[in-house]
Amino acid sequence: MLYEHAGARPRIHDTAVIAPTAVISGDVVIGPGCQVLHGAVITAEGGPIVLGEHVIVMENALVRATAVDAVHIGDHTLVGTLASVAGATIGQEVFLASGARVFNGAIVGSRCEVRVNAIVHRRSRLPEGTVVPIGWVAVGHPVQLLSPDRDAEIAAAQPDLDFPGHVFGVDRDTPDLMVQLTERYASTLARHAHDVPIGGTDAAR
Repeated sequence: MLYEHAGARPRIHDTAVIAPTAVISGDVVIGPGCQVLHGAVITAEGGPIVLGEHVIVMENALVRATAVDAVHIGDHTLVGTLASVAGATIGQEVFLASGARVFNGAIVGSRCEVRVNAIVHRRSRLPEGTVVPIGWVAVGHPVQLLSPDRDAEIAAAQPDLDFPGHVFGVDRDTPDLMVQLTERYASTLARHAHDVPIGGTDAAR
């Protein structure tokens, strides 16, 4: 299903194929030869999303842009089943395996592999050709690749990355952090109450 959100409509190339149960919302450009499979959600929450040529977004994957962080996914990239990309730039010929997560402000270089259930943390940068092993975490710039049992090292890198400040504009040390965060985010998400369904993919070609 396609939706106009905040006055912007998806634009889908004639040769792209979008499953009828996929959701495409807002300022989204889907390039030639792309495939978006059943249950995938591609939603532009204030920032644009651009999929290049021959990008595949598998079943139940999520691609989300924010007002702070747009999304660009390069040509010949595969976003695996249940993977998610939030406000990140993904290069060409990248493989994001099932359950991979790439967070806000991250940059994943061309020909990288983020393997099953691996994470690329916010504002981290993967140089071209980097492989993040199964379940591992990529964090920082320059990037560190850490196994999940090295949680102290992963946590130590987090304050510098400032998730609540970068994504939601709320200081990490705010006493009522989650109150401020959820109220601000809810007011942004409430704009979906005014979304306009625009039918099947033919309406966006």
